[in-house]
Amino acid sequence: MAAPVDEQDEREFIKQGAEAKVFRETFYGRPCISKERFSKAYRHASLDKTLTFQRLKSEIRAMNKCRLLGIPVPCLFHVNTATSTFYMEEITNSQTVRDYIVNMQKFHPDKAIEKLRPLAKKIGRLLGKMHAGKVIHGDLTTSNMLLRGDPENLDIVMIDFGLSFSEGLPEDKGVDLYVFERALLSTHPNTEELFTEVMESYRQENGEEAQEVIGKLDEVRMRGRKRTMVG
Repeated sequence: MAAPVDEQDEREFIKQGAEAKVFRETFYGRPCISKERFSKAYRHASLDKTLTFQRLKSEIRAMNKCRLLGIPVPCLFHVNTATSTFYMEEITNSQTVRDYIVNMQKFHPDKAIEKLRPLAKKIGRLLGKMHAGKVIHGDLTTSNMLLRGDPENLDIVMIDFGLSFSEGLPEDKGVDLYVFERALLSTHPNTEELFTEVMESYRQENGEEAQEVIGKLDEVRMRGRKRTMVG
């Protein structure tokens, strides 16, 4: 089945990751992002096709589940299983949370943490809601969160669920949080207080299970430290 996009419109290549290529185009006149999962030459053809399709399904399932949970994600327009490509809404008038934090630290160095606390609390609530709904993102970074419209409105849209899966155990959720902690602290120095705010909101949103997940997070941290020490 051919992709239902404007024939006169050429796709604009945005980036390529380990699993997929991402393009900007239009879908019946609407701004659209397409994500095409490509085959891996080193895998057996039939196995590759099966694995690629399974990953495609997992990503779409996670996005749909987030939408049901009330977590903002791009609207899904169309799925082309023949090419392992799906087409989704482009979040216009937005910026990554990464860019927002970087600019806040650059232009308001003395007040950045206080100004960013509401954002950290909102992120914690979204992650708590996502984990309570048994969705593991798999690649939580500030680059995979968008602030739509006026940043002060804290309208966060979660994106890039390429490594996501469902029915996660507390261990999986702990790893998810660890990935975010490392991404936050390595990309944005001196933001330990912000991660503390994230976790406080996470506790409030995720209820009784939060304590077990945080216990797993501590275990993952310890394993990470041991690996660092061993080299």
